[in-house]
Amino acid sequence: MMPSETQTPPAKGASAQNLIFLLLCAGFVLNGIVICLIGPLLPLFREKWTLDDSHAGLFSTMQFAFSLAGVLLSSQLITAKGFKPAITIGLALLGIGFALLNAPTFGLALTASAIYGLGYGFATPGTNLWVGESYGERRASALNIANLAWGVGAIASSPLALLAIHAARVTLLLYVVGALCALLAIFLFRMNFGQPPHHENGLASDSGSASFGAAIPLGILFFVYVGTEVGTSYWAALHAQRATAWTGNSFTLAPMFFFAGLLGGRGAAAAILLRVKEVTVAIGGILLAAAGELLFLSSHFAVGLFAGAFFAGLGLSSLYPILVAWLSKWFGARARKVGGVMFALAAAGASSMPALVGVVSRHANNSLRIGLLVPVAGCAIMLATVALLRPNRRG
Repeated sequence: MMPSETQTPPAKGASAQNLIFLLLCAGFVLNGIVICLIGPLLPLFREKWTLDDSHAGLFSTMQFAFSLAGVLLSSQLITAKGFKPAITIGLALLGIGFALLNAPTFGLALTASAIYGLGYGFATPGTNLWVGESYGERRASALNIANLAWGVGAIASSPLALLAIHAARVTLLLYVVGALCALLAIFLFRMNFGQPPHHENGLASDSGSASFGAAIPLGILFFVYVGTEVGTSYWAALHAQRATAWTGNSFTLAPMFFFAGLLGGRGAAAAILLRVKEVTVAIGGILLAAAGELLFLSSHFAVGLFAGAFFAGLGLSSLYPILVAWLSKWFGARARKVGGVMFALAAAGASSMPALVGVVSRHANNSLRIGLLVPVAGCAIMLATVALLRPNRRG
């Protein structure tokens, strides 16, 4: 029997496709808030439960370890039922888990992070793959726009956290965002996703030209890139708090500058990638990210900390959309199955590298300056892997 989504009538015309795209972008805004708010809240939670750096890192480990499970389950669900079930289930779980995050005990808070992490694993691959399949040769640009929407949510997380902490309304903020996730899940469930134009144009049989040899370095890039991004953003507020003296809670804005770079870079890359080779943008981004990381971890002043966070985000901004574009372009119809592995590796990187930052920091007398050398090493690994992959020779 054919997957149920292939039995439904295709979405009619560009207007239906674009409406779904806009709704998925709205979902990515909420997704960005949910996943990134834990970083600005980390100093508050660390004080609430008297956590050291290794225990504080468990929030990231839990949410992304369970996102790995979500990715593996969503891969099977997408293959059998299409994109809509995975995306809507993911949004619902994101809302439920996030609403419960400010729990009375550390254990319950970790459970809540596991729930919304599972939702992230369902929603994110489905959204990225739908966009990658739906926009053909414009996939890299469209994916940048979609992930730019995620960046809007991510950048909003820091000022939202600052306001919620100042007004003692953290729980209310979690409830509101959770409810919006649930409402969007219901709305998308009522939409007819149909079949992406990628299939309507008869390209479903295109299996792509990439081999197993290309999958290995691409998998390394997914693992290290996401681990580097999350490893930086997760610890940014806590490192900024320790790096210099503050008169208020402005250190919680450090992740905002990181995501501002991510957001601005993805907005620019959507246009740049129409004219410049993807590999050129990727290599330049990695070098800029490494420079930003080094400035961020070495600075003792607010300006240097915020500038370093911004340039790290700016350098990393285009890498993830480019990786998803390479996945769709090189593997064709196999991208749905291969993508399950790639997104699982991304989740594994997100669950392990931020935790590694915390472990290294603890063994260096709680020095996040030393711990944040882990993302710097990630940039070096990505640069070497792109050189090994030689994307220009793969079309």
